[in-house]
Amino acid sequence: MESSQERILTTHTGSLPRPTALTELYARRAQRETVDEQRMQSLGRDATRRVVAKQLEAGIDIGNNGEQQRDGFFLYVRHRMSGFGGSWERRPLQDVTRYPDFQRQRETLAAGKVAVSNFRPPKAIGEVCYLDARAVQDECAEFRAAMDAARGAFVEPFMTAPSPGIVASAMCNEHYDSDEAYLAALAEALRVEYEAIVEHGFLLQLDCPDLALERHITYQDRPLRDFLGFVETVIGAINGALENVPAERVRLHVCWGNYEGPHDCDVPLEEILPVLLQAKVGALVLPFANPRHAHEYRCLEKQRIGDEQLLVAGVIDTLTNFVEHPQVVADRIERVARAVGDASRVVAGTDCGFDTSAGMGRVADDVEWAKLRSLAQGARLATQRLL
Repeated sequence: MESSQERILTTHTGSLPRPTALTELYARRAQRETVDEQRMQSLGRDATRRVVAKQLEAGIDIGNNGEQQRDGFFLYVRHRMSGFGGSWERRPLQDVTRYPDFQRQRETLAAGKVAVSNFRPPKAIGEVCYLDARAVQDECAEFRAAMDAARGAFVEPFMTAPSPGIVASAMCNEHYDSDEAYLAALAEALRVEYEAIVEHGFLLQLDCPDLALERHITYQDRPLRDFLGFVETVIGAINGALENVPAERVRLHVCWGNYEGPHDCDVPLEEILPVLLQAKVGALVLPFANPRHAHEYRCLEKQRIGDEQLLVAGVIDTLTNFVEHPQVVADRIERVARAVGDASRVVAGTDCGFDTSAGMGRVADDVEWAKLRSLAQGARLATQRLL
């Protein structure tokens, strides 16, 4: 995993806006409508080439395929694994229900939106197995082809895959005798993706919002110790699934949910960080740009990341159409670097993805690319100050 030895490197958290036509197909398929699969695949390949080129143009050093060939950061697994069917309603977000006026406003804004919802996912109704490794193999090959066709090259490419914990939490268990057995089955199935991504020469980013988000969803009525126990169990499952993957090829992304909301029920980073540090990974990816968690870089002064680990610091908010000034970006990078104690171990990134579930993004496509350009400009300013 490349560190910021000569300059502060830039990356992002994975999902980038999908073209309208592609989003519409994903949304229709999620509603169980029949869609033209070949057209969807063709649009996905074209979109991948587009986002690879635009990342390079914006100055992103460590880029990916933008998750263009997936309908959501974890929902896509239902098309690659057996055992999923039906649907259910996720518990509402605890912070949103505390504010009825905001909840009504949120529902109004969502009405009629063409998107794939994370809150009406399928359930596990049978044995969970990865059906055919060709799905992830093809996705890796198409990402490689998009990079080969682009002008320029990433310092390092990455691809994402979900934590078994977010799949277990969002796609409820109605088959296995215990939640632990379900989690273990998911970890074993996801191992196929984890290993394939690394075998193709990419960094693996594990998307694990469950390790913070589920505190104010699944565990909102339970003691903190129960949630921390869940986090520890998921970390154990991840470590097992990664037994054949070198730690330095993996980065772990944790967040409190990629939605605009009060977020005043979020578990503090200081409560979960000691457990997160048990993960056998080469980097943590944490959000420090949004106003609820911007101060938590200070946790890194007391609870140090591993001696060989990097920190991908979110310094761009993915939920607002404000384009951060490069000086603001540089200031944020500098604060995090001082907390870590070594600027070379800091990579500048975004708080989360820009379109984690197709159509759900809040940032306009052209503004998103402006924000990534500002990220690169801010990283250059930070380099002058720190290295």
